Amino acid sequence: MPSYNLSILGLDLSFKTDAQPERVDSAKALVEQRYNLLQAGGKPLGKEKLLAFVALGLADDVLMSHQRLEEFESRVGKLLTKID
Repeated sequence: MPSYNLSILGLDLSFKTDAQPERVDSAKALVEQRYNLLQAGGKPLGKEKLLAFVALGLADDVLMSHQRLEEFESRVGKLLTKID
């Protein structure tokens, strides 16, 4: 399993994952983008609170994606039933 050492928002992180380097870079860029948007958009907050908001936003995105996938699978199932 590849090992990664990266700096994100001034924090040095070391971890192992099976994810490809491009995916790790994309994830890092997304977190930094969301963080910067929150930081620029309102009253000054500490890094920990901003990161918590980033985490909540990303978790919400994942939950919504799962919900959309379930709805899509349901619709496909209904269409397949009609075809049969």
